[in-house]
This record gives sequence, C-alpha cells and structure tokens, in this order.
Amino acid sequence: MPASRPVGELDARYSSATNPRPGAEAVTAVEWAEARRRLEAAEVFWLSTVRPGGRLHVTPLIGTWSNGALYFSTGPGEQKAKNLAGDPHCALTTGQNSLAEGLDLIVEGVAERVTDPAVLEEVIAAHEAKYGDQMTSPEGTFFGMGEGMRKGSVVVFAVAPQTAYGFGRDDGVFSHTRWTF
Repeated sequence: MPASRPVGELDARYSSATNPRPGAEAVTAVEWAEARRRLEAAEVFWLSTVRPGGRLHVTPLIGTWSNGALYFSTGPGEQKAKNLAGDPHCALTTGQNSLAEGLDLIVEGVAERVTDPAVLEEVIAAHEAKYGDQMTSPEGTFFGMGEGMRKGSVVVFAVAPQTAYGFGRDDGVFSHTRWTF
C-alpha cells in the first residue's frame, strides 16, 4: 500500500504572505520528503475516528511510518477498532505543541486491517526498532504486539494517506501545505 509522491501546494490563505524577517526567503510549500521524515520520527499520534452514532472519538497512540503508510495496533474490542469496523475513514495527527516552531501533520485516509503475516512481521520489527525497550511489555513484546498479533488479540491497521496537511510555524512565519495522493 505504498503512498505516491505528492507535490505539496501552499495555501496562501493560511500562510504568511511574506516573510517578516528581513532578507529571509519567501514562504514555500513543505516538501513531502520533510513531512515523511517527521512522520517517521514522530512518537505519538492522535487518531480520530467516528462512532456509529456519528460522535467523534479521538485517542493518542503510537505508530510507525513504513512502506508509504502509518501503522498502529489496538485490541479488537477497543473503541477505535469498533469505530474503524463501521467506518474506516480516519485521521492521524502529530506535531509539536508550540506556537513558535514546528510542523503539525495530519494524514487522512482509510484504515485497512493488516492480516498478511509477512507484513505483520515487518511492522513488528519497525515498531520495535523505532521505540526500543521504552514501549516493550514485560513479556518482551511491543505492548503485546508481537505475540498478540500472532494470537489475534491485537489487530494492526495501515493508513495510506489520501490527503495530508502540514501546518508550519517558524519564528512568526506560517505555512499551510496540502498534499494530495
């Protein structure tokens, strides 16, 4: 499920028209390579799903960018898994909690349950490489991900971006980039 390489478009309505710092370059769209690098490095994401009655459900989780998609796991009985079973459209958000600097990212897409054993093993390895011992359970698995996935007590979802947004802040300069896949 690799994502294509989109071209970012700057939305001038929400970006600094000119850079207020003397001699600085004009505001441009963020390159997808930079956004992808930040998705790969992000430790915490916020998943937004829709409950069967239409109310939103938002929860923090850990995830890994790999092969053009964001991967995360959950228990099959948890609210997010129930929501995704009814409506797989979702958004994953990450960024820096600062007004002065950072790049907040939103990835919108459709969550697909991952069942291929080879892909699951790749995801387990990617999660464990990214988070190391800080997110490993006493049993030696990634929050039960390894054995849990193998036993079916943990489900894994992949979200390939359909649309993504980047909201940048750098010393009073703001940018809003949209990527379409």
